[in-house]
Amino acid sequence: MIIAKTKIGPQHHGRKMSLRAFEFAETEPGYVYELARGYIVVSEVANYLHAMQIVAIMRPLWRYDAAHPGAIHAILSGADCKLLVFDWDSERHPDISVYLTKPRGPRNRTVWRRWIPDLAVEVVSERSRDRDYVEKRDEYWSLGVKEYWIVDAKLQQVMALRRGRSRWTENTFGPDSALETKLLPGFKLPCRDVLAVVAESSNDES
Repeated sequence: MIIAKTKIGPQHHGRKMSLRAFEFAETEPGYVYELARGYIVVSEVANYLHAMQIVAIMRPLWRYDAAHPGAIHAILSGADCKLLVFDWDSERHPDISVYLTKPRGPRNRTVWRRWIPDLAVEVVSERSRDRDYVEKRDEYWSLGVKEYWIVDAKLQQVMALRRGRSRWTENTFGPDSALETKLLPGFKLPCRDVLAVVAESSNDES
C-alpha cells in the first residue's frame, strides 16, 4: 500500500490508493496524475494536438472574459486545479475548468474540496476515452458541475452535458455548429475551430 509520504511516479500506475492519501501525496514531475475510482492513473503530458484543441477552446473563453468583466472568476487548466470526488474515491484534473464565482471558506490547499467549477471540459484521447465518457460523466454529476463538454476530434463532435433535475441532458454538436451555454450568455464556441485541429495537422504532415 502506498502512503502519502511516498513520492508517486510512473511506476505506480494502476496501484490502489485512497483519495485521502492521494490528495497531498508528492509526485514525480513530468507526468499527469489522477486517481480513478481508487487507482492511480499516470499519463504523459498532453501531446501537441491535444494541447492545440485546448487552446482553441481557451481563446473564445478568454475573449468572452475580456468582453464581460466579472462574468467569469477563473479559467483554469488541468495543472492549475483539481476536482476531489469523495463519493467515487477519485481526483480529476479537467483539461479546462471554468469557475463563475470565488471559492467559499479558507483559500488554502483544501480549497479544492469545496470549490467546484461550473463548467468542466475534457478533450478525448484514445487512452482517456472510457474515463471521459463514462467515469467522469458520473463523477462530475455527483460533484454538482453544471455543464460538462466532451471534445472528440476522432468522432468530429463536441458533446455538451447540461444538468437536469435528475440526470444530464445531452446535445451533440458537429463541425458546422456553434456551442452556446446559458452559463455565459452570448458566448459561442465555433466547433470547427476545435475539431479541425487534427485534420489540419494531418495535412501538414502529408
